[in-house]
Amino acid sequence: MAAKTRRATQKHKILVVDDHAIVREGLTTIINQQPDLMVCGGAEDAQTALEGVEKLDPDLVIVDISLKGINGIELIKQIQKRDKKVPILVLSMHDESLYVERVLRAGARGYVMKQEGTEKVVTAIHRILAGEVCVSDAMGKKLLSAFRGKGRDPKGPSVERLSDRELEVFRLIGQGYRPRQIADTLHVSVKTVETYREHIKQKMDFKNSAELLQHAIQWAQSETTA
Repeated sequence: MAAKTRRATQKHKILVVDDHAIVREGLTTIINQQPDLMVCGGAEDAQTALEGVEKLDPDLVIVDISLKGINGIELIKQIQKRDKKVPILVLSMHDESLYVERVLRAGARGYVMKQEGTEKVVTAIHRILAGEVCVSDAMGKKLLSAFRGKGRDPKGPSVERLSDRELEVFRLIGQGYRPRQIADTLHVSVKTVETYREHIKQKMDFKNSAELLQHAIQWAQSETTA
């Protein structure tokens, strides 16, 4: 069953959230070429996206993970708090192996990497509107194995040990944000940020803050060039 019932003559409304105008424009062109889809609006950050969800009443929201300020995972959670009926598709350059489980837990219903062809994006939109969950075949098998308790390293790569919020703090540290800036961005206290930093150091076995900063910068750079 589709996310929202529509007459045959009506199109499903899509809200596109990405901090790059060229990406929003490209997606708009692709989506508007579909006979049953139309882009009803775009947003470059979480606040504008939340306002768009409320005012435009979209049938589906496409969200990038890397946004200005609050990231895509936190945005998904906030959208879900306001309206759990709005399906969300994540379209991101980031490696799906790290983020698919996180975005699904947050409330998204699909994940497509930007390296994929436009047909994959359109297919994912239609599948999610039909009530399905859409991830790659490889990730589907991995998630099924994890659900069955097989094929998962309990330790795993260091970054995978972090909670969503800890990963966000780690990302912001790598982008050069100071504790006060991180606190303001995430709407928490500086003390809370320091607590997250200590958790990150423990989970990733860093000896000191300098080592944390070094690895955060390296990771942030690798994510940017992925």
